[in-house]
Amino acid sequence: MFVIIGWVVVLGCVFGVFIAHGGNMGPILKALPWEMAMIGGATLGAFLVNNQMKVIKSTIASSLACFKGSKYTKARYMELLALMFDILQKARKEGLMSIEKDVEDPHSSPLFQKYPAVGTDHHVTEFITDYLRMMVSGNLNAHEIESLMDSEIETHHHEAHASVAAMQRVAGGLPAFGIVAAVLGVVKTMGSVGQPPAVLGAMIGSALVGTFLGILLAYAFAEPLAGLMEQKVEEGSKELQCIKTTLLASMQGYAPQVAIEFGRKVLYSGDRPSFVELESHVKGKK
Repeated sequence: MFVIIGWVVVLGCVFGVFIAHGGNMGPILKALPWEMAMIGGATLGAFLVNNQMKVIKSTIASSLACFKGSKYTKARYMELLALMFDILQKARKEGLMSIEKDVEDPHSSPLFQKYPAVGTDHHVTEFITDYLRMMVSGNLNAHEIESLMDSEIETHHHEAHASVAAMQRVAGGLPAFGIVAAVLGVVKTMGSVGQPPAVLGAMIGSALVGTFLGILLAYAFAEPLAGLMEQKVEEGSKELQCIKTTLLASMQGYAPQVAIEFGRKVLYSGDRPSFVELESHVKGKK
């Protein structure tokens, strides 16, 4: 929603001030479809050449996700930490083998079903169960699991960041394609040098629309979108770090209530539930 509002503000301010100062929108509107086709088509072609299909799909999905609100909210984190508390509490009271069925089939587990916000998230569920399975097996120590977690989180971050990098390259190429469109417009104008000054002026103005569009699309549309995509990637990595910290604290012998406090401290301050809020939520879910 805020993405659309931001774009409306940009266009309103740019063209509103232009019109208010006596600017004529006629030449811009006349040249706009052709310039957009040239710049947009060239950008799309370069985007396809520059990226593998999986990155193309990821970039499209990530771009569309920018028009939705963030799923990483305080409520989601309270659900996540409450789930971690229940799992660790069960393992502490009944032994690690008691959570084996929950780990092997989380979709049928009452623990995961109790927290649908995170229990139905395939990636989060897989991350939790994979390391709980290692804890149950007892073959790895905390340092080995921590190293493995760090490697997986880093891989996840790089994979998710590929779409951000692709969008940033689009933003970097748009001004150049705008210049290409403007140069071709000048070439066309030079071929009509015998025309009256009024006609030449209109042709030069149309040619400059290409440069204007390339810069506007780059710095008002593509670059801000890439920035928002990057923020969403960081939020996804932060959730995995929260799970990692909680599980490692449990492996080091801390009680479940203390372990989820370790995880809570990892979260960004704007989304982090307070100690009292988390404690009340955990008790309410018992």
